[in-house]
Amino acid sequence: MFKSHIALAGKLGLAFMTEEIAMTETRLSAPKLRATAIGATTVFNWALLAALTQLSGPVPPFLLTALAFSIAFVCFAVWLQWRGASLVAPLRQPFGVWVLGVGGLFGYHALYFVAQQNAPPANAGLISYLWPLLIVLFVALLPGERLKSAHVIGALLGFSGAALLVGGDVNAGGGALGYMAALACAFVWSGYSVLSRVIRDVPTAAVGGFCLVTALLAALCHLLFETTQWPQGVGWLGVIGLGLGPVGSAFFTWDVGVKHGDLRLLGFLAYFTPLLSTLVLIATGYAVPSALLAVAAVLITLGMFIGSGRLRWPGREPHEERA
Repeated sequence: MFKSHIALAGKLGLAFMTEEIAMTETRLSAPKLRATAIGATTVFNWALLAALTQLSGPVPPFLLTALAFSIAFVCFAVWLQWRGASLVAPLRQPFGVWVLGVGGLFGYHALYFVAQQNAPPANAGLISYLWPLLIVLFVALLPGERLKSAHVIGALLGFSGAALLVGGDVNAGGGALGYMAALACAFVWSGYSVLSRVIRDVPTAAVGGFCLVTALLAALCHLLFETTQWPQGVGWLGVIGLGLGPVGSAFFTWDVGVKHGDLRLLGFLAYFTPLLSTLVLIATGYAVPSALLAVAAVLITLGMFIGSGRLRWPGREPHEERA
């Protein structure tokens, strides 16, 4: 019965995502709509992160990061060569841009690893997944933006669903360092996403350089803190999949979306990441279905519905609740 409920929740969630993106067409220009659609594909890409990580096997986290980001950079270089574009020109960016880019990619992963090693994994995952909520709240700080009550309510409902999916257990014990690192994860990635919009003139191709530096820093951390254990057999397929998808193309599509698309809509769509990721884990045999998934799907869908402005308060005009 749980499987049927989860399947229904997944179908409802995907249907709502499709409807919400379609509704966006009526209020976004063509270029902004295209950028939003590109950014939205990142959600599906990230949904493969957990399954591909499991497929990679017991590879030390910094080594896995170095391998995956190295593959991402190679793909970036091949893409530029295919287009006949310069490999060096996109890398000529101000120091502050490099700090933001590398800080977002490497900083998030480094903090995430510290959190996972110093706090219960479920708790660390719950706290680090505050970033979609923080994106929606941080958007209010951007010029010309305004945070409405519907956005806050929708964000809180969406996070409640995400909390169920990551299995948060507030009573479990853990070190203060782990919890602080997990909270820093959320601030790093949400801050990176929002600030990337401020520097939208920086070409997306520059993300390739960020991937290279991230790979080098991760390799250095591996040499300093870990014992080498290479992927075995099909584990290499997981590593390559990470480099091509969640740790590779996902950062490029997300960069396009947050710089040129509807950032608030992308923030709400990001709530579907834990749902889709869990469905992928179930489909691949890495997780067991439960009733919590169906409940979480309802909360996430309701949060999306309210946050998108489709559910309006009585007596208010439609334009007052639009994102």
